Parts: sequence; C-alpha cells; structure tokens
Amino acid sequence: MKNIVKGTKPMAAHKLLTHKGLVDKIRDEFRFFRSWIDSPLTMGSVSPSGPELAKRIASFVPVRPGGHYLELGPGTGVVTKAIFDRGVAQRDLTVIEYSADFCHLLRQRYPGMATVQGDAYALRETLAPHTPLANGSLAAIVSGLPLFTKPVEQRRALVLEALDLLEPGAPFIQFSYALVPPVKPEAGLFDLVRTDWIWANLPPARVWVYRRPD
Repeated sequence: MKNIVKGTKPMAAHKLLTHKGLVDKIRDEFRFFRSWIDSPLTMGSVSPSGPELAKRIASFVPVRPGGHYLELGPGTGVVTKAIFDRGVAQRDLTVIEYSADFCHLLRQRYPGMATVQGDAYALRETLAPHTPLANGSLAAIVSGLPLFTKPVEQRRALVLEALDLLEPGAPFIQFSYALVPPVKPEAGLFDLVRTDWIWANLPPARVWVYRRPD
C-alpha cells in the first residue's frame, strides 16, 4: 500500500502542473482578447499564436553562441517560449512590446531577457535608451506585429530597418494570416520565402522570411 501511495505523488504533481498550464493558457487568451478589444489595430489577432505556428516561426531562428536576437510584438510570449525552446538563452533575446500589461507579464515569466515597452515600428528610437543596436549586430528578428494594419510604406520601412540591423543573410521572420506577403520582395534589395499554410493554427497562418541577397 505504501508503494502505491508513493507512486501516486508524481501523478498528482503532474496533474497540478497540467491544471496550472491550462489556467495560464485561459488567462492568456483573456488578456489577449481584452487587449484586442481595447486596441484592435495594435493586435494581430484576437488570440495568441498556437504552438504549431510558434514552433514553425522559431525553426527559422539560427541558434549559435554569442548571437543576439530581437522579437517584435511578443504579446503573452508564446513565440518567445518557442525561441527559448529552440536554444536561445534569455540573456540573448530583447523584445519590444507596446502593451504595458504584456510587458509586465513578460518580465515575470522571463526575467532574464530585456523587455522594452515601446513602438516597434521605430526600432532604433525605441531601443536607443535601453539596448542600442549597431547595423549588422543581430542574428535574427522575429515579428508578430500586425503589419497589415499599417500603410505599405510603413511596413516596407520597418523591414528595411530590420534588415539593416541584421547580420548578412540573417532572417527577418514575420507571420500573417493573409494570402499575400506583408511586403513584396524587391530584386537586389531583399528576398522572400514563405511556408505553406499552418492549418493547425486558428486562424491558419503562414510564415514569411525576409533576407538581404548574398
């Protein structure tokens, strides 16, 4: 009987962790929806990215010692977690988030990374007081920004500024729910590849990866 009782403790702990994970997920869904209601043009969706989309986004991040990474619009941190699961250390990732509530949540969950509250569409200006970046200093930039809420000129300016901050050949990784790319590729300026639709995500999405040509 003692062995049976002892054997049930890990299962009870597992159930507790599973329950906590479910509660956290529901809370994140509510936070995301509330933020979308308050400011729909700053949110890309009414709910966080699903795990399959997050994993696909993170799969394009080149992980290497000494690399520095930037995430734009992390929200509740679903993609952030996938980036860490891929092997990026918290100390090597900086995120820019517009929502003060999401910034507070991210600092609690990932105290080792730099969380900057501000406008990701003005990269250098937002980062300057916190983590000023030089051209060619980043190994990857991941973006969850709702680019289609902005004029095409502003989208293009963001991609160009991001590519300037990236190492040669490093990716600017963006996801969207649209049929067309947020910014069209321009020969000799930047290339673009895309994934197939990720149907497991709701709504279905695809990942767009921008790079400077070799």
